[in-house]
Amino acid sequence: MTRDAHLLPDSLVSVGWLRDHINHPGLAVVDIRGYVNTEDHGGGRQTSTYTDARSEYESAHIPGSVYIDWTRDIVDPEASVKVQIAPPLVFADRMGMLGIGDESAVVAVDHSGGHFATRLWWALRYYGHDQVAVLDGGMAAWTSAGMPIDAALVQPAPRIFTPRPRPELRSTAEDIVAQIAMGERQILDARDAGQFSGTVQRGSRGGHIPTARHLPAKAMFTDDGTWKSAEQIRVLAEEAGVTPERPVIAYCNGGVTATAVLFGLHRAGVSDGSNYDGSWNEWGERSDLPVEGNQDLWST
Repeated sequence: MTRDAHLLPDSLVSVGWLRDHINHPGLAVVDIRGYVNTEDHGGGRQTSTYTDARSEYESAHIPGSVYIDWTRDIVDPEASVKVQIAPPLVFADRMGMLGIGDESAVVAVDHSGGHFATRLWWALRYYGHDQVAVLDGGMAAWTSAGMPIDAALVQPAPRIFTPRPRPELRSTAEDIVAQIAMGERQILDARDAGQFSGTVQRGSRGGHIPTARHLPAKAMFTDDGTWKSAEQIRVLAEEAGVTPERPVIAYCNGGVTATAVLFGLHRAGVSDGSNYDGSWNEWGERSDLPVEGNQDLWST
């Protein structure tokens, strides 16, 4: 057990907690703000591009925080599907250069404490690092509370990060195909209702993975961008037909928003959750994989 093994009180921390612990030598605050930019082409047709928010970080960030570009720093540049998790050595090198080591406690920060922060939460846990939490409300909550901001760029001392992959936290298309047949794991679609039904389409095909339940990531948050309680999320899951005691696989478009659902369910007591990293960016483009609710809006 490391000296900072119990620094984080929970997987979700408040602005007040971070304010009180921001100078702790074992704490690494990571700014992972970014965007999925959606362009509407009419008739339910959409395209999207992925961008970072590095310029925003360079203008104003939580003092002492380092920045991760979610589109480049923790992805596999050789993968045929966009924004797949980086291979172990690449991920470990990036963490180490950011001053995140095996003993570090990490707090992930995005614009509002949403799916980019939970993407880092999932990625670190996938590589065996459990000391990671999300800042509730993200940068918006921090600034709204009048907390200090800084523009100074941080160059932390490098540390050693040892990747210990947990394959059970990441699913492939082949895993999904097997689960459609066996039904041992519940498949959850974290996208918006239009994409689930097929009335909104990104990519070659619309619709959803057969047998999937719809549990949109947006439902996890209150109107002010903070997280709903564990009890509220559990009710949402049950209303969506999800049995909290059974294991789940979540997916979205790129394996990012799905991590928000996994984080919410984790807080609600679902300990066995896996992320389909390829998500619809892969499934929707493979004609050999089945879909339900498919409407080819681009051909109309």
